[in-house]
Amino acid sequence: MERIKTLIMGAAGRDFHNFNVYYRDNDRYDVVAFTANQIPNIAGRRYPAALAGRLYPRGIPIHPEEELAALIRRHEVQEVVFAYSDVPYGYVMGRSALVNAAGADFKLMGSATTMIKSKKPVVSICAVRTGCGKSQTTRRVAALLRAAGLTVAAVRHPMPYGDLEKQRVQRFANLDDLKRYDCTIEEMEEYEPHIVAGTLVFAGVDFGAILAEAEKEADVVLWDGGNNDMPFYKPDLQIVVTDPLRAGHEVAYYPGEANLRMADVVIINKIDSADPEAVEVVRRNIRRVNPGATVIDAASPLTVDHPERIPGRRALVVEDGPTLTHGEMKIGAGTVLARKLGAAALVDPRPYAVGTIADTFKKYPAIGILLPAMGYGDQQVKDLEATIDRADADVVVIGTPIDLNRVIRITKPTARVRYELQEIGQPTLQTVLAPLVERARKDLAVTA
Repeated sequence: MERIKTLIMGAAGRDFHNFNVYYRDNDRYDVVAFTANQIPNIAGRRYPAALAGRLYPRGIPIHPEEELAALIRRHEVQEVVFAYSDVPYGYVMGRSALVNAAGADFKLMGSATTMIKSKKPVVSICAVRTGCGKSQTTRRVAALLRAAGLTVAAVRHPMPYGDLEKQRVQRFANLDDLKRYDCTIEEMEEYEPHIVAGTLVFAGVDFGAILAEAEKEADVVLWDGGNNDMPFYKPDLQIVVTDPLRAGHEVAYYPGEANLRMADVVIINKIDSADPEAVEVVRRNIRRVNPGATVIDAASPLTVDHPERIPGRRALVVEDGPTLTHGEMKIGAGTVLARKLGAAALVDPRPYAVGTIADTFKKYPAIGILLPAMGYGDQQVKDLEATIDRADADVVVIGTPIDLNRVIRITKPTARVRYELQEIGQPTLQTVLAPLVERARKDLAVTA
């Protein structure tokens, strides 16, 4: 039987997972290439033979997405799989038009094909957009499960930007592991808060192998989603976070609406800072597409370690990178706090940006006067440090989930912002977690 020539469009995450669970060792398909978008330093590499399976002894090449049409024609590709997240529907169909015009079919893979079933109870935390508040929600859920006497392993959505073979399965138990695995700033932002709180973290490339390791140590597996992607594991409880600061996006972005429709529990976050009318728009959309979901209202109250450094000062605000880039957020936690505490002005970082940071502003001009904490490699970390150093600011307000002072040298005074999830009224996360906690305890009693 002639194999179907296939190309997978991705961003070093969902694309590799779809390949691993469906296309690897599948004699019906010949995956001729991956294309890469959104993430720097991915294109021009190969998905290694050690991960690609018996059908690909030389691995699989990864090309820039700009070459998509040419690759389809060159390899006579019959099927193109779209496999990355947090893009508007118009963008998805624009890619489909390009693929169809070049002669290939366009494919989106669903949950049944790509979710792995675990032996342990699984709670998934996903969202409708990047920057809705998944991280603080995941930390809150992990804390509740630990308080119930359960061992939790958080499995983080992939961010494999280094040596893919070495990153097949990663286990993070302490902060030294961040250095051992040569983590990027984006990875640190997601792993460090879990580690500090005492939650074991797993990540990597091969999520079947990762799950097998997590199951050895955990009573409950916590899927810590990325962007607005769907879970890689079949959840027993699926929690999805929405953001009324971007009301309407919950039914306008891929695959965020799929998450919303699958959710058992939907959190409307940030209601303390959002317009009440925007909150109601989100609430109506939830009722329209998923009327059976349990809805939890929540806020993300902010704290800062040095509030006295902000009033009357010119503040350079550093926010979470992906939230500002493909997340398209115009403000972040650092911005909100700097304005609340009376900063004299927000300093525009663009005149001071160097190297890859300047390139980021060119690619995402809508970022405006906020500085994204980009750090996808040593050079970009150095460029971020240099940009902060050059900026004419009195104080650096750090709105990222990690302490940047631990990663780069900042010579200016800093004020670090923190935020945690806080449920408002009833129901609460503890309420919706109760049946799963009971099941996990019964499983433990059976195996004891």
